[in-house]
Amino acid sequence: MIFNPKAGSVGNTQETISLFRNLKPARILITKKNGDAAKWAQQIIRGGCDYIIVAGGDGTLNEVVNGTARANRPTRIGLLPIGTGNDFARTLDLPSSVDENIDILRAGNTRAVDLVHARSKHGRYFVNVAAGGFGGIVRRKITSEIKRSWGPLAYIRGAAAALPNLHAYETRIIVDDKEAFSLVLYNVVIANGRYVAGGLHMAPEADPADGLLDVVLIPKRSAAELALVAAQIVLGTHWSSNLVITRRAQKISVRSRPAMRFNLDGEPGGSAPAEFQILPRALNFVAK
Repeated sequence: MIFNPKAGSVGNTQETISLFRNLKPARILITKKNGDAAKWAQQIIRGGCDYIIVAGGDGTLNEVVNGTARANRPTRIGLLPIGTGNDFARTLDLPSSVDENIDILRAGNTRAVDLVHARSKHGRYFVNVAAGGFGGIVRRKITSEIKRSWGPLAYIRGAAAALPNLHAYETRIIVDDKEAFSLVLYNVVIANGRYVAGGLHMAPEADPADGLLDVVLIPKRSAAELALVAAQIVLGTHWSSNLVITRRAQKISVRSRPAMRFNLDGEPGGSAPAEFQILPRALNFVAK
């Protein structure tokens, strides 16, 4: 087990570890800094471990996924979602209760899941969502107080606060080396999972095992139109909206001026030019 004691819902570290007693893990590795989870996952898989449980949130999971992909050996990944957002756990339909998840982890049934390779200046992997453009600005505007006060509508509040800081990107998109188009965008989202930002339906019909990326492009719009797009995203109805552009593809290439920065599962992931390619059913997750 790789455990992040700084995960969002962790209170007392020792009390949290005591919850894991029914799993009887051979070893619990407790992360202290960024990069520990990726390094340890790669090392222990190459040492013969074939089952890693990630006790943490989406960022910890992203590190373990990167370590697992680089180890390049068959491994089961289990997930105890004790982070703040737990977005990929939502896509896997995992329960919120630690005890219920422990029952699933003990059963050990696996589900094949796609992995995404993101290539910019450096190569990196992700399993949930990559986002470039204004998404990062919006997330920085969503304070803890806004989350408490606005609940599911916090994204709309954050989008409104971010409007004065937005700038557009002259972007060239290539889909599966076939379709190419140029447009001015505020945001690019490349999804394998369905959710971002703690349950926001960014790709409501995404299937993490279908061999396809769900892509959402948000063109430059007026403030009123962007407010409407934010509301549609909260409701999960934007996929059919004429205010956004959507595609499903195995590979997406992005070039932009200025260089659009991406985050991968909420972690820094380089900037455009970038290419995102699906690796079908490359991971085995323990799920219901």
